Amino acid sequence: MTRPALRIALTAMLALALPARPLPARAEAPHHPKHDYPTAARADYVIGCLAANGFKRELLDKCACGIDTIADLMSYDDYEKADTILRMQQGGLGERGALFRDTPIAKDETEKLRRAQAEVNLRCK
Repeated sequence: MTRPALRIALTAMLALALPARPLPARAEAPHHPKHDYPTAARADYVIGCLAANGFKRELLDKCACGIDTIADLMSYDDYEKADTILRMQQGGLGERGALFRDTPIAKDETEKLRRAQAEVNLRCK
């Protein structure tokens, strides 16, 4: 047997001796949201999402999907405004709290976040 023929035969035998493994699934390209959020804000959202759902490990991807979806739909500045307004509304500030409940700006900003959250419920299952 010639050297090239021997090499081909050995390669074929080696290929047959190797266990057949399925090809790895094609990895999805990572999703990069339209708007860049600080890591701390992203982590805060995910931790809050997990806390609201009993810290179940299987919800980690869903919570991460949630902040990615919001980052696709809202700039970080808009998200921060809406989040601040919602936190202030929950703070029980009496008359001063009315600024965060009853103004058109507060209503517009929180409505943007509510629409984004509705999209999260559709996209992240």
